[in-house]
Amino acid sequence: MLYTLNQLIQRLTFRQLQVFDAVYTKQSYSHAAVELGLTQPAVSAQIRQLEHVIGQPVFEYVGKKLYVTAAGEQLMKHVTLLFENLGRLQMELAVLQGQIRGDLRISAVSTAQYVVPYLLQGFLELYPQVDVQLQVINRAQAVERLSQNREDLFIMGMVPESRVVNLLPFLDNLLVPVVRAGDPMLTQRSLQTKQFLDAGLLVRERGSGTRHALEQWCSQQQLQFQPRLEMGSNDAIKHGVLAGLGVAVLPRLSISAELRLGELATPALPGFPLRRSWSVVYPRGKHPTPVMHAFMEYVKASMPSLAKTIYG
Repeated sequence: MLYTLNQLIQRLTFRQLQVFDAVYTKQSYSHAAVELGLTQPAVSAQIRQLEHVIGQPVFEYVGKKLYVTAAGEQLMKHVTLLFENLGRLQMELAVLQGQIRGDLRISAVSTAQYVVPYLLQGFLELYPQVDVQLQVINRAQAVERLSQNREDLFIMGMVPESRVVNLLPFLDNLLVPVVRAGDPMLTQRSLQTKQFLDAGLLVRERGSGTRHALEQWCSQQQLQFQPRLEMGSNDAIKHGVLAGLGVAVLPRLSISAELRLGELATPALPGFPLRRSWSVVYPRGKHPTPVMHAFMEYVKASMPSLAKTIYG
């Protein structure tokens, strides 16, 4: 049977919707139970009650695999909006009391992991009641999640030109050529970029912003982009250079310790460093929450001191 709106309000509970959200996200009753601190039978009971209220199944098993039904997909759209609006209400009520509190979900590209902690440390000192959820992903994943409006804010170095976004550039990202100490190229007076690139280029996986920036620059300079090895992180590439596997172009910040210790060096090359900017990004048309607004205002105010801390 179909309930009226008043009947739905009387019968639906936030707990049922919370359990549904966890099962949908985890694609598993048992994993949802662990996340919520419930037993699996308790999770199953909440889902059965929810399905009884809406009159349709929200999940079904085919073999041993859990699938979301059409009704479940529709319900999830509204549950997401409901929880977002509740979070916004919590923030707005806190603002009325002169406080900034609530959740802040940030996705940062992997190169930004060296910068974000400096931002969060000062921000959370000012706003200790904000709960920050940070995940580090590559650029391709960030672009996809940005298009889906999955997080509140994104921190990336190369903002997709085709996307309609608001952005706040806040710090230079200097991409520099890197060789290990003692490399013969360091003694050459007029090292050519082609010679460097042909010395065994170590690069990130496809979808990485650092790789994309170097590919784009090589194309503009009509230089061939022919990597020797692909690696899954800047740290792996850094250790590859240290081990003598080849050369690389990396964010200067990611090798600052090795440069100070004299383990790595940056040869002088025409066109380098490549200058990009880390930016805080969110979709245009998205209404910033009070917590988002507070974070962006903090970033604006911190730009001079952040640059001095990072680059000296």
